[in-house]
Amino acid sequence: MFNPEKETLPREKLEKLQIAQFKKTLKYLKNSRSKLKEKYKHVEPEDITSLEDLKNLPLTTKDELKDCYPFDHIAIDPSSCARMHLSSGTTGVPVINAMTRNDIAQWSEMMARCLACAGLTEKDRIQIMPSFGLFNGGFGFHYGAERLGCFVVPAGAGRSLMQLKLIKELEVTAIGAIASYPARLIEVARESDFDFRQTKLKVAILGAETWSDEYRNRIEEEMGVKTFDIIGLTETGGIGLGIDCPARSGIHIWEDHYIVEIINPGNDKPVELGEEGEMVITTITREGLPLIRYRTRDISRILTYEKCDCGRTHVRVDRIKGRTDDMLKIKGVNFYPSQVEQILLKYKGLSPYYQLVIETVKGKDEMTIIVEKVNNGITQKELEHLDLELYDFLAFHSKIQIVPEGTIQRVPGKAMRIIDKRKKT
Repeated sequence: MFNPEKETLPREKLEKLQIAQFKKTLKYLKNSRSKLKEKYKHVEPEDITSLEDLKNLPLTTKDELKDCYPFDHIAIDPSSCARMHLSSGTTGVPVINAMTRNDIAQWSEMMARCLACAGLTEKDRIQIMPSFGLFNGGFGFHYGAERLGCFVVPAGAGRSLMQLKLIKELEVTAIGAIASYPARLIEVARESDFDFRQTKLKVAILGAETWSDEYRNRIEEEMGVKTFDIIGLTETGGIGLGIDCPARSGIHIWEDHYIVEIINPGNDKPVELGEEGEMVITTITREGLPLIRYRTRDISRILTYEKCDCGRTHVRVDRIKGRTDDMLKIKGVNFYPSQVEQILLKYKGLSPYYQLVIETVKGKDEMTIIVEKVNNGITQKELEHLDLELYDFLAFHSKIQIVPEGTIQRVPGKAMRIIDKRKKT
Protein backbone atom coordinates (compact mmCIF):
# COMPACT_ATOMS: atom_id res chain seq x y z
CA MET A 1 0.00 0.00 0.00
CA PHE A 2 1.16 3.51 -0.76
CA ASN A 3 -0.77 5.07 2.15
CA PRO A 4 -1.65 2.26 4.59
CA GLU A 5 -3.12 4.61 7.19
CA LYS A 6 -5.71 6.04 4.80
CA GLU A 7 -6.28 2.89 2.75
CA THR A 8 -7.23 0.86 5.84
CA LEU A 9 -9.40 3.39 7.70
CA PRO A 10 -12.24 1.68 9.58
CA ARG A 11 -15.66 2.25 7.98
CA GLU A 12 -16.91 4.50 10.81
CA LYS A 13 -13.88 6.82 10.58
CA LEU A 14 -14.03 6.81 6.79
CA GLU A 15 -17.66 7.95 6.74
CA LYS A 16 -17.03 10.66 9.35
CA LEU A 17 -14.15 11.92 7.22
CA GLN A 18 -16.37 11.90 4.14
CA ILE A 19 -19.08 13.96 5.83
CA ALA A 20 -16.56 16.49 7.14
CA GLN A 21 -14.84 16.81 3.76
CA PHE A 22 -18.16 17.09 1.95
CA LYS A 23 -19.25 19.97 4.17
CA LYS A 24 -15.98 21.76 3.39
CA THR A 25 -16.48 21.13 -0.32
CA LEU A 26 -20.06 22.43 -0.26
CA LYS A 27 -19.03 25.60 1.58
CA TYR A 28 -16.09 26.08 -0.79
CA LEU A 29 -18.30 25.66 -3.86
CA LYS A 30 -21.00 28.02 -2.56
CA ASN A 31 -18.36 30.73 -2.08
CA SER A 32 -16.66 30.14 -5.43
CA ARG A 33 -16.95 31.67 -8.90
CA SER A 34 -18.45 28.49 -10.35
CA LYS A 35 -21.87 28.76 -11.98
CA LEU A 36 -22.66 25.39 -10.42
CA LYS A 37 -23.03 27.07 -7.02
CA GLU A 38 -26.52 28.25 -8.02
CA LYS A 39 -27.68 24.64 -7.62
CA TYR A 40 -26.93 24.78 -3.89
CA LYS A 41 -28.07 28.26 -2.86
CA HIS A 42 -30.80 26.76 -0.65
CA VAL A 43 -28.49 24.12 0.88
CA GLU A 44 -26.15 24.79 3.80
CA PRO A 45 -23.30 22.59 5.07
CA GLU A 46 -25.08 22.26 8.42
CA ASP A 47 -27.97 20.56 6.61
CA ILE A 48 -25.75 17.56 5.93
CA THR A 49 -25.57 15.25 8.92
CA SER A 50 -25.10 11.89 7.19
CA LEU A 51 -24.19 10.47 3.80
CA GLU A 52 -27.89 9.70 3.30
CA ASP A 53 -28.54 13.46 3.10
CA LEU A 54 -26.59 13.65 -0.14
CA LYS A 55 -29.40 11.82 -1.90
CA ASN A 56 -31.59 14.90 -1.46
CA LEU A 57 -29.19 17.08 -3.45
CA PRO A 58 -29.51 17.60 -7.22
CA LEU A 59 -27.45 15.54 -9.64
CA THR A 60 -24.85 17.18 -11.89
CA THR A 61 -24.65 16.26 -15.57
CA LYS A 62 -22.04 16.53 -18.28
CA ASP A 63 -24.36 18.80 -20.26
CA GLU A 64 -24.29 21.28 -17.38
CA LEU A 65 -20.50 21.33 -17.52
CA LYS A 66 -20.55 21.73 -21.30
CA ASP A 67 -22.85 24.73 -20.92
CA CYS A 68 -20.14 26.34 -18.78
CA TYR A 69 -17.40 25.96 -21.43
CA PRO A 70 -14.65 26.93 -21.12
CA PHE A 71 -14.21 27.99 -17.47
CA ASP A 72 -17.52 29.04 -15.90
CA HIS A 73 -17.68 25.78 -13.92
CA ILE A 74 -14.18 26.22 -12.47
CA ALA A 75 -14.27 27.28 -8.80
CA ILE A 76 -11.29 29.65 -8.89
CA ASP A 77 -9.82 31.95 -11.50
CA PRO A 78 -8.14 29.75 -14.13
CA SER A 79 -5.01 31.92 -13.90
CA SER A 80 -4.59 30.53 -10.37
CA CYS A 81 -4.62 26.95 -11.68
CA ALA A 82 -1.56 25.02 -12.75
CA ARG A 83 -2.86 23.06 -15.77
CA MET A 84 -5.92 21.68 -17.50
CA HIS A 85 -7.14 18.54 -19.23
CA LEU A 86 -10.02 17.96 -21.60
CA SER A 87 -12.71 15.28 -21.65
CA SER A 88 -11.84 12.65 -24.24
CA GLY A 89 -15.11 12.84 -26.13
CA THR A 90 -14.70 13.34 -29.87
CA THR A 91 -17.94 15.18 -30.60
CA GLY A 92 -19.69 18.26 -29.29
CA VAL A 93 -18.47 20.73 -26.71
CA PRO A 94 -15.69 19.32 -24.49
CA VAL A 95 -15.37 19.67 -20.72
CA ILE A 96 -12.29 21.30 -19.24
CA ASN A 97 -10.97 20.41 -15.82
CA ALA A 98 -8.60 23.10 -14.60
CA MET A 99 -6.38 21.82 -11.78
CA THR A 100 -4.67 23.59 -8.92
CA ARG A 101 -1.31 22.42 -7.60
CA ASN A 102 -3.15 20.74 -4.73
CA ASP A 103 -5.34 18.93 -7.28
CA ILE A 104 -2.23 17.63 -9.03
CA ALA A 105 -0.79 16.49 -5.70
CA GLN A 106 -4.09 14.70 -4.92
CA TRP A 107 -4.06 13.10 -8.39
CA SER A 108 -0.48 11.96 -7.88
CA GLU A 109 -1.39 10.26 -4.61
CA MET A 110 -4.44 8.52 -6.10
CA MET A 111 -2.35 7.17 -8.97
CA ALA A 112 0.48 6.13 -6.64
CA ARG A 113 -2.07 4.16 -4.61
CA CYS A 114 -3.34 2.51 -7.80
CA LEU A 115 0.15 1.54 -8.98
CA ALA A 116 1.00 0.14 -5.55
CA CYS A 117 -2.31 -1.77 -5.62
CA ALA A 118 -1.06 -3.40 -8.84
CA GLY A 119 2.09 -4.48 -7.00
CA LEU A 120 4.49 -1.79 -8.22
CA THR A 121 7.27 -0.37 -6.03
CA GLU A 122 10.08 2.11 -6.50
CA LYS A 123 12.09 -0.72 -8.06
CA ASP A 124 9.76 -1.05 -11.05
CA ARG A 125 10.14 0.42 -14.51
CA ILE A 126 6.84 1.51 -16.01
CA GLN A 127 6.26 2.30 -19.68
CA ILE A 128 3.45 4.80 -20.17
CA MET A 129 1.53 4.24 -23.42
CA PRO A 130 -1.43 6.66 -23.31
CA SER A 131 -0.82 10.01 -24.98
CA PHE A 132 0.60 13.01 -23.17
CA GLY A 133 -1.69 15.88 -24.06
CA LEU A 134 -5.25 17.03 -23.51
CA PHE A 135 -6.22 13.45 -22.66
CA ASN A 136 -5.31 12.91 -19.00
CA GLY A 137 -4.04 9.31 -19.15
CA GLY A 138 -0.35 9.82 -19.86
CA PHE A 139 0.11 12.52 -17.25
CA GLY A 140 -1.86 10.56 -14.65
CA PHE A 141 0.41 7.54 -14.95
CA HIS A 142 3.45 9.83 -14.95
CA TYR A 143 2.47 11.68 -11.77
CA GLY A 144 1.67 8.46 -9.92
CA ALA A 145 4.86 6.70 -11.02
CA GLU A 146 7.01 9.65 -9.98
CA ARG A 147 5.25 9.82 -6.60
CA LEU A 148 5.81 6.10 -6.06
CA GLY A 149 9.44 6.39 -7.17
CA CYS A 150 9.31 4.19 -10.28
CA PHE A 151 11.61 4.57 -13.26
CA VAL A 152 9.42 6.15 -15.95
CA VAL A 153 9.55 5.40 -19.68
CA PRO A 154 7.21 8.09 -21.14
CA ALA A 155 6.66 6.40 -24.51
CA GLY A 156 3.27 7.94 -25.29
CA ALA A 157 0.82 6.50 -27.79
CA GLY A 158 1.46 4.43 -30.93
CA ARG A 159 4.68 3.23 -32.59
CA SER A 160 4.11 -0.36 -31.51
CA LEU A 161 7.43 -1.75 -32.74
CA MET A 162 9.23 0.91 -30.72
CA GLN A 163 7.08 0.06 -27.69
CA LEU A 164 8.16 -3.58 -27.90
CA LYS A 165 11.79 -2.60 -28.37
CA LEU A 166 11.70 -0.41 -25.25
CA ILE A 167 9.97 -3.10 -23.19
CA LYS A 168 12.74 -5.54 -23.96
CA GLU A 169 15.84 -3.36 -24.03
CA LEU A 170 14.97 -1.19 -21.02
CA GLU A 171 13.77 -4.20 -19.01
CA VAL A 172 10.37 -2.65 -18.39
CA THR A 173 8.34 -4.43 -15.69
CA ALA A 174 4.95 -2.71 -16.09
CA ILE A 175 2.92 -0.90 -18.71
CA GLY A 176 0.01 1.51 -18.50
CA ALA A 177 -2.25 1.66 -21.55
CA ILE A 178 -5.70 2.13 -23.03
CA ALA A 179 -7.43 -1.23 -22.60
CA SER A 180 -7.61 -2.12 -26.31
CA TYR A 181 -3.93 -1.38 -27.02
CA PRO A 182 -2.41 -4.69 -25.80
CA ALA A 183 -4.32 -6.41 -28.62
CA ARG A 184 -2.28 -4.35 -31.08
CA LEU A 185 0.96 -5.06 -29.21
CA ILE A 186 0.24 -8.80 -29.36
CA GLU A 187 -0.49 -8.55 -33.07
CA VAL A 188 2.77 -6.70 -33.82
CA ALA A 189 4.72 -9.05 -31.52
CA ARG A 190 3.39 -12.04 -33.46
CA GLU A 191 4.40 -10.47 -36.78
CA SER A 192 7.92 -9.70 -35.55
CA ASP A 193 8.59 -12.90 -33.56
CA PHE A 194 8.65 -10.96 -30.31
CA ASP A 195 8.24 -13.09 -27.18
CA PHE A 196 6.86 -11.26 -24.15
CA ARG A 197 8.07 -14.07 -21.91
CA GLN A 198 11.64 -13.21 -22.83
CA THR A 199 11.17 -9.81 -21.17
CA LYS A 200 10.83 -8.57 -17.57
CA LEU A 201 7.22 -7.46 -18.14
CA LYS A 202 4.85 -8.66 -15.39
CA VAL A 203 2.04 -6.09 -15.02
CA ALA A 204 -0.37 -4.32 -17.40
CA ILE A 205 -2.57 -1.56 -15.96
CA LEU A 206 -5.38 -0.89 -18.41
CA GLY A 207 -8.26 1.57 -18.54
CA ALA A 208 -10.22 4.23 -20.48
CA GLU A 209 -12.44 1.59 -22.11
CA THR A 210 -14.79 -1.19 -21.06
CA TRP A 211 -13.08 -4.57 -21.39
CA SER A 212 -14.37 -8.02 -20.62
CA ASP A 213 -13.01 -10.81 -18.44
CA GLU A 214 -12.52 -12.86 -21.61
CA TYR A 215 -10.33 -10.12 -23.10
CA ARG A 216 -8.44 -9.95 -19.80
CA ASN A 217 -7.77 -13.69 -19.94
CA ARG A 218 -6.57 -13.39 -23.53
CA ILE A 219 -4.11 -10.59 -22.69
CA GLU A 220 -2.72 -12.39 -19.65
CA GLU A 221 -2.28 -15.62 -21.58
CA GLU A 222 -0.61 -13.98 -24.60
CA MET A 223 1.63 -11.54 -22.71
CA GLY A 224 2.31 -13.48 -19.54
CA VAL A 225 1.28 -10.54 -17.35
CA LYS A 226 -1.15 -9.80 -14.54
CA THR A 227 -3.71 -7.18 -15.62
CA PHE A 228 -5.35 -4.51 -13.48
CA ASP A 229 -8.46 -2.51 -14.35
CA ILE A 230 -8.04 1.20 -13.55
CA ILE A 231 -10.91 3.69 -13.80
CA GLY A 232 -11.32 7.45 -13.77
CA LEU A 233 -12.63 10.35 -15.81
CA THR A 234 -11.46 13.85 -16.62
CA GLU A 235 -14.31 15.56 -14.80
CA THR A 236 -13.57 13.99 -11.40
CA GLY A 237 -9.82 14.52 -11.62
CA GLY A 238 -8.56 12.01 -14.18
CA ILE A 239 -7.47 8.40 -14.16
CA GLY A 240 -6.96 6.92 -10.69
CA LEU A 241 -10.46 7.08 -9.21
CA GLY A 242 -10.06 3.38 -8.44
CA ILE A 243 -8.46 0.08 -9.41
CA ASP A 244 -8.88 -3.61 -8.72
CA CYS A 245 -6.37 -5.42 -6.54
CA PRO A 246 -4.79 -8.91 -6.73
CA ALA A 247 -7.82 -10.30 -4.87
CA ARG A 248 -9.89 -9.61 -8.00
CA SER A 249 -13.00 -8.94 -5.93
CA GLY A 250 -13.94 -5.51 -7.23
CA ILE A 251 -12.51 -2.07 -7.93
CA HIS A 252 -11.47 -0.07 -4.87
CA ILE A 253 -12.58 3.58 -4.99
CA TRP A 254 -10.58 5.93 -2.74
CA GLU A 255 -13.33 7.06 -0.38
CA ASP A 256 -11.28 9.61 1.51
CA HIS A 257 -11.41 11.64 -1.73
CA TYR A 258 -14.64 10.50 -3.38
CA ILE A 259 -18.17 9.47 -2.44
CA VAL A 260 -19.76 6.89 -4.73
CA GLU A 261 -23.45 6.18 -5.27
CA ILE A 262 -25.35 4.00 -7.73
CA ILE A 263 -28.64 5.30 -9.14
CA ASN A 264 -31.28 3.99 -11.49
CA PRO A 265 -30.58 5.93 -14.73
CA GLY A 266 -34.27 5.76 -15.59
CA ASN A 267 -35.67 7.53 -12.54
CA ASP A 268 -32.49 8.91 -10.87
CA LYS A 269 -33.35 7.14 -7.60
CA PRO A 270 -30.70 5.31 -5.52
CA VAL A 271 -30.72 1.53 -6.01
CA GLU A 272 -30.35 -1.19 -3.39
CA LEU A 273 -26.89 -2.42 -2.40
CA GLY A 274 -25.61 -4.80 -5.06
CA GLU A 275 -28.08 -3.59 -7.70
CA GLU A 276 -26.73 -2.42 -11.04
CA GLY A 277 -27.09 1.20 -12.13
CA GLU A 278 -25.27 4.40 -13.05
CA MET A 279 -22.28 5.41 -10.97
CA VAL A 280 -22.48 8.87 -9.37
CA ILE A 281 -19.35 10.49 -7.92
CA THR A 282 -18.93 13.37 -5.47
CA THR A 283 -15.44 14.82 -5.14
CA ILE A 284 -14.54 15.92 -1.62
CA THR A 285 -10.95 17.18 -1.97
CA ARG A 286 -10.82 18.80 -5.42
CA GLU A 287 -10.30 22.57 -5.78
CA GLY A 288 -10.44 23.45 -9.47
CA LEU A 289 -13.60 21.51 -10.29
CA PRO A 290 -15.44 20.29 -7.19
CA LEU A 291 -18.42 18.17 -8.23
CA ILE A 292 -21.45 17.10 -6.23
CA ARG A 293 -23.31 13.98 -7.36
CA TYR A 294 -21.82 13.87 -10.86
CA ARG A 295 -23.41 11.41 -13.26
CA THR A 296 -20.53 9.45 -14.78
CA ARG A 297 -22.75 7.45 -17.20
CA ASP A 298 -20.74 4.35 -16.20
CA ILE A 299 -22.78 1.24 -15.38
CA SER A 300 -21.62 -0.69 -12.30
CA ARG A 301 -22.81 -1.76 -8.86
CA ILE A 302 -21.51 -1.57 -5.32
CA LEU A 303 -20.24 -5.00 -4.35
CA THR A 304 -19.38 -4.49 -0.70
CA TYR A 305 -18.21 -2.11 2.00
CA GLU A 306 -16.50 -4.97 3.82
CA LYS A 307 -12.72 -5.16 4.24
CA CYS A 308 -11.00 -6.77 1.25
CA ASP A 309 -8.57 -9.69 1.48
CA CYS A 310 -5.85 -7.20 0.42
CA GLY A 311 -6.49 -5.28 3.67
CA ARG A 312 -8.07 -2.18 2.12
CA THR A 313 -11.35 -1.00 3.61
CA HIS A 314 -12.58 1.29 0.83
CA VAL A 315 -15.77 0.43 -1.07
CA ARG A 316 -15.53 -1.99 -3.96
CA VAL A 317 -17.58 -1.64 -7.13
CA ASP A 318 -17.97 -4.07 -9.99
CA ARG A 319 -15.95 -3.66 -13.17
CA ILE A 320 -17.58 -1.15 -15.52
CA LYS A 321 -20.10 -2.94 -17.72
CA GLY A 322 -20.57 -0.06 -20.16
CA ARG A 323 -21.87 3.47 -20.36
CA THR A 324 -25.49 4.56 -20.42
CA ASP A 325 -24.84 6.14 -23.83
CA ASP A 326 -23.12 2.93 -25.07
CA MET A 327 -26.19 0.77 -24.53
CA LEU A 328 -27.59 -0.53 -27.79
CA LYS A 329 -31.26 -1.22 -28.41
CA ILE A 330 -32.00 -3.54 -31.31
CA LYS A 331 -35.35 -5.24 -31.88
CA GLY A 332 -36.39 -4.22 -28.38
CA VAL A 333 -33.32 -5.79 -26.74
CA ASN A 334 -30.95 -3.66 -24.62
CA PHE A 335 -27.32 -4.75 -24.34
CA TYR A 336 -23.74 -3.48 -24.12
CA PRO A 337 -20.95 -4.19 -26.66
CA SER A 338 -18.81 -5.70 -23.89
CA GLN A 339 -21.42 -8.43 -23.43
CA VAL A 340 -21.00 -9.44 -27.09
CA GLU A 341 -17.21 -9.30 -26.63
CA GLN A 342 -17.47 -11.79 -23.76
CA ILE A 343 -19.07 -14.30 -26.11
CA LEU A 344 -16.75 -13.71 -29.08
CA LEU A 345 -13.52 -14.05 -27.12
CA LYS A 346 -14.43 -17.47 -25.79
CA TYR A 347 -13.26 -18.66 -29.22
CA LYS A 348 -9.47 -18.77 -29.53
CA GLY A 349 -9.68 -18.43 -33.31
CA LEU A 350 -11.28 -14.97 -33.07
CA SER A 351 -9.31 -11.80 -32.45
CA PRO A 352 -10.19 -8.95 -30.03
CA TYR A 353 -10.83 -6.77 -33.09
CA TYR A 354 -14.54 -6.63 -33.86
CA GLN A 355 -17.24 -4.17 -34.89
CA LEU A 356 -21.00 -4.16 -34.52
CA VAL A 357 -22.62 -2.68 -37.64
CA ILE A 358 -26.26 -1.73 -37.17
CA GLU A 359 -28.53 -0.64 -40.00
CA THR A 360 -32.17 -0.55 -40.98
CA VAL A 361 -33.14 -3.06 -43.67
CA LYS A 362 -36.71 -3.00 -45.01
CA GLY A 363 -37.83 -1.08 -41.95
CA LYS A 364 -36.22 -3.45 -39.45
CA ASP A 365 -33.01 -3.17 -37.45
CA GLU A 366 -30.28 -5.63 -38.38
CA MET A 367 -26.86 -6.17 -36.79
CA THR A 368 -23.77 -7.58 -38.45
CA ILE A 369 -20.88 -8.65 -36.23
CA ILE A 370 -17.61 -8.26 -38.08
CA VAL A 371 -14.80 -10.06 -36.27
CA GLU A 372 -11.27 -10.88 -37.36
CA LYS A 373 -9.88 -14.38 -37.23
CA VAL A 374 -6.47 -15.32 -35.86
CA ASN A 375 -4.37 -18.35 -36.69
CA ASN A 376 -6.73 -20.75 -38.49
CA GLY A 377 -9.92 -19.07 -37.36
CA ILE A 378 -12.86 -21.17 -36.20
CA THR A 379 -14.49 -24.28 -37.63
CA GLN A 380 -17.97 -24.42 -39.13
CA LYS A 381 -19.16 -26.25 -36.02
CA GLU A 382 -17.73 -23.50 -33.77
CA LEU A 383 -19.35 -20.87 -35.97
CA GLU A 384 -22.72 -22.56 -35.60
CA HIS A 385 -22.23 -22.75 -31.82
CA LEU A 386 -21.25 -19.05 -31.72
CA ASP A 387 -24.39 -18.16 -33.68
CA LEU A 388 -26.48 -20.10 -31.16
CA GLU A 389 -24.76 -18.46 -28.16
CA LEU A 390 -25.36 -15.00 -29.59
CA TYR A 391 -29.00 -15.84 -30.30
CA ASP A 392 -29.49 -17.17 -26.75
CA PHE A 393 -28.13 -13.91 -25.36
CA LEU A 394 -29.63 -11.39 -27.80
CA ALA A 395 -32.91 -13.19 -28.60
CA PHE A 396 -32.48 -12.22 -32.26
CA HIS A 397 -30.27 -13.47 -35.06
CA SER A 398 -27.30 -11.34 -36.09
CA LYS A 399 -25.08 -11.86 -39.11
CA ILE A 400 -21.55 -13.01 -38.29
CA GLN A 401 -18.89 -11.94 -40.76
CA ILE A 402 -15.44 -13.39 -40.10
CA VAL A 403 -12.70 -11.48 -41.91
CA PRO A 404 -8.90 -11.85 -42.23
CA GLU A 405 -6.66 -10.39 -39.55
CA GLY A 406 -5.89 -6.73 -40.23
CA THR A 407 -9.21 -6.01 -42.00
CA ILE A 408 -10.56 -3.69 -39.28
CA GLN A 409 -8.74 -0.38 -39.23
CA ARG A 410 -6.38 0.17 -36.31
CA VAL A 411 -7.01 3.63 -34.94
CA PRO A 412 -5.05 5.57 -32.31
CA GLY A 413 -6.85 5.91 -29.01
CA LYS A 414 -10.04 4.12 -28.07
CA ALA A 415 -11.26 1.30 -30.30
CA MET A 416 -14.32 2.01 -32.48
CA ARG A 417 -16.66 -0.89 -31.78
CA ILE A 418 -19.99 0.49 -33.01
CA ILE A 419 -21.02 1.62 -36.50
CA ASP A 420 -24.65 2.66 -36.24
CA LYS A 421 -26.08 3.46 -39.68
CA ARG A 422 -29.65 3.89 -38.49
CA LYS A 423 -31.21 7.30 -39.05
CA LYS A 424 -31.39 9.25 -35.82
CA THR A 425 -34.80 10.63 -34.95
